[in-house]
Amino acid sequence: MEKKQKKFLTVAPFECAWRDDLRFKEAGRGCVAFEAFAHNDVTVVFREQLGSQHYHYKRDISPHYTVIIGSHRNRRLKIEVDGITTVDEAGLGLCCSSAFQSYWISICDGLISIGKGRYPFQNLVFQWLDTKPNCSVQYVGLSSWDKHVGYRNVNVLPLTQNHISLWKHVDYEEYKGEDDMEEDLRDEFGNFDNHQGLGSFLENWELFDVYFIVGNEETLVPAHKVILAAVDNLDSSLLNQDFISIKDVTYPVLHAFLRFIYTGFTQIPESLLSSLRDLSVRFGATSLVKQCEEVIERFKLNKKLFDSGKNIEISYPSSQPHCGVAPFPLGLPVNVQRLEQFHTTGEFSDVDVSIEGHGLIARSHKVILGLWSLPFMKMFTNGMSESVSSEICLKEVTSPKAFKIMIDYFYNGGLNLEDTVDTNILLLELLLLADQFGVSLLHQDCCKTLLEQLSEGWNFIFN
Repeated sequence: MEKKQKKFLTVAPFECAWRDDLRFKEAGRGCVAFEAFAHNDVTVVFREQLGSQHYHYKRDISPHYTVIIGSHRNRRLKIEVDGITTVDEAGLGLCCSSAFQSYWISICDGLISIGKGRYPFQNLVFQWLDTKPNCSVQYVGLSSWDKHVGYRNVNVLPLTQNHISLWKHVDYEEYKGEDDMEEDLRDEFGNFDNHQGLGSFLENWELFDVYFIVGNEETLVPAHKVILAAVDNLDSSLLNQDFISIKDVTYPVLHAFLRFIYTGFTQIPESLLSSLRDLSVRFGATSLVKQCEEVIERFKLNKKLFDSGKNIEISYPSSQPHCGVAPFPLGLPVNVQRLEQFHTTGEFSDVDVSIEGHGLIARSHKVILGLWSLPFMKMFTNGMSESVSSEICLKEVTSPKAFKIMIDYFYNGGLNLEDTVDTNILLLELLLLADQFGVSLLHQDCCKTLLEQLSEGWNFIFN
């Protein structure tokens, strides 16, 4: 990240700041993340071409979007299209005069999404869809109204298919039938409720808490600390900050590295295989180092085994096909003992889970809870208070003991029950919790264990 991006920028009333680097890589699609200090009227302009310092959106006759956070003395949110107000929402006063606040605004083919917080694509506050979208806007201008506005840490991010999952927040019924928008979007971007295990979090900005800055282009790539820290012998001290700068590594190499961690499988051109091995050594991913070195040795012995026009495939030794999230972490280069240690110590945790009337139950990790449970995933990404807060309190959980066992199950994939007279009752409580939180594998394991115990009971009676 260049130093100029970290400087404090003050925009005077009725002016606008433009920079060549504040530009979407793809016209009509991109996201700007920034911090702003203002009493009100944090104003961001999206335009097809650069404007001037004395530019003002009210006088602009060229196509553009304007988003005003904290309009009307911090009481409203406004979106203007070509200078004409199209959205004027009350009750969304997001500005603060006493400190910098973090925001992000994304545009995707006319869908404008606005969120608060330092992690882009999380904590969604508002969305609006332009039914006649301007797909040519690409330059971002930082503007103001009648008071000075301070900006810092401004970054423009590209959109990926994962980012476009923000569509799930749109009320499709409003647009259903209009060019079959709902059907077309679902065909293009997939079923948003399809939960495909840890691989669905690969380079996904949802629930991330660390990002890589890669290559000379300074591409930003999101990841999850608890997952990275649990890999083989990775030095967890590397994750003490919110970003990892590896400008000497190209994006394809990092992508192959992360794909192996999150899915247990990856592909890489033979020409980049040594770079992948070096990156794996650097981060202590010993299982990937071993796989790379074995392939390199085979290549040295017989180059005819490899087709130079195709990618080399690398799989984690115990990787095997499976559906849903099962059997996490089996099949991935994740050290279960380290994962359980983070669960016990709360290291890298980003959410405290409490049960009403029983207090704190666990210091956990949103990505782990969301991995196993779609209700948890929706809770953390629905833009409501749970998405912003680092604490959640569950009201409809009657058995804290069973809930703790379920959380333990998320981290080790095993059903550990104490051998007590209440085991069957505990199993039934777990069964209900598994159903409540949509944990299908735990539901199956509970049913299997109950049937086994019933079978043993009948055998005892008849014998």
